[in-house]
Amino acid sequence: MPTEEQPLRDFESIAASLNQPMYVVTTRHGEERAGCLVGFGCQVSIAPARFLVCLSDKNHTYRLTRRATRLAVHVLGPHQHRLARLFGTETGDRVDKFARCAWKPDAHGVPILGEARAWFSGPITATTVFGDHEGFVVAPDAAAVAGPVEDLLGMHDVLYLDPGHPA
Repeated sequence: MPTEEQPLRDFESIAASLNQPMYVVTTRHGEERAGCLVGFGCQVSIAPARFLVCLSDKNHTYRLTRRATRLAVHVLGPHQHRLARLFGTETGDRVDKFARCAWKPDAHGVPILGEARAWFSGPITATTVFGDHEGFVVAPDAAAVAGPVEDLLGMHDVLYLDPGHPA
């Protein structure tokens, strides 16, 4: 007979088997910039276009995003481990990640990573708390594709990274 914990263990097994894409999310508020590696994100509407990005409530990017009005979401290729490592293992509490990579501000001053395969940005239109992560809904109003987006950096590709903050 299954125990009460069995469904949770089964869910954890299913979730661990998924290889969802990894994203780098960047934002700004005033002169302060932030960015982090994100494993929880997905399109949530076609018309109007909307994308949900969930940020851990423990990191620097989350704290800045709570005050920001816009986010940029960057797509990485399968071999872009340097960017994944920079934005996934360093914390903006101690390191200026943007001093260690190529970037430029978009029309609203949000950092756009020069090495990203593709990116989109837009205003934050809604937020929802999901346990230890908060979801930020982005309404894309700018985007660019610089490389193939069929083969992306996935969660299984970055399991070896030690996060800058606990999840």
